[in-house]
Formats: sequence, structure tokens, C-alpha cells
Amino acid sequence: MPTANLDLTFQALADPTRRGMVERLSLGPASVSELAAPYAMSLPAIVQHLALLEASGLVRSEKVGRVRTCRMEPAALSLAEQWFNQRRAEAEQRLDRLGEYLKRFPDGDPT
Repeated sequence: MPTANLDLTFQALADPTRRGMVERLSLGPASVSELAAPYAMSLPAIVQHLALLEASGLVRSEKVGRVRTCRMEPAALSLAEQWFNQRRAEAEQRLDRLGEYLKRFPDGDPT
């Protein structure tokens, strides 16, 4: 699993503003000004957030005339999903082994 890509994904999702932008884009494409509307911050700050989202691969943008439209890239979330699923599977395997071990000692005393 490419660690650098995963690091960028988690870095991008670590900020509530960027998570909000991803949530909005999950509903469909939006212009930069539409994405900026809910936030009390400057347009350059919004653009910086979007740049990090684009660097992580979570968002793609296209400029047509004077309007830059952003779209979410759902496939980029699958990298984080795979990472979580692997950790979950490993933890479940350890718990299953512990459960099997503890079944051998119904009274709770392994001695």
C-alpha cells in the first residue's frame, strides 16, 4: 500500500474544513465559490485547502472560463478504506484467538 498516498489522504481528511468540502462534493460537483460559501475564510485559504485535497487525490478540478469546478474522486477514499479494513481484520483475528484461548479455561483460571 503506497504510504505517501495514504499519509496525504489522512492529512487531507484531518481538517474539518476539508472534510466538509469532501462531504459537499459527495453530493456532486461544485465551484470553488460554492465550496467557499459556508466558511468564514478568505478565498486564498479555501484554495489552499482545495490544493491539499487535490494533492491527496480526493478531489479533481477543472477550469472552464472563469469557473473552477471541483469533483470528488471516490476511488481515492478506497485507499483509506483498505487500510482500515486490514487493521480491523488483524484486530478481529487477535480477538478470535484470545476467545479460543479463553474457552479452554471456563472457570477463568489458566493454571
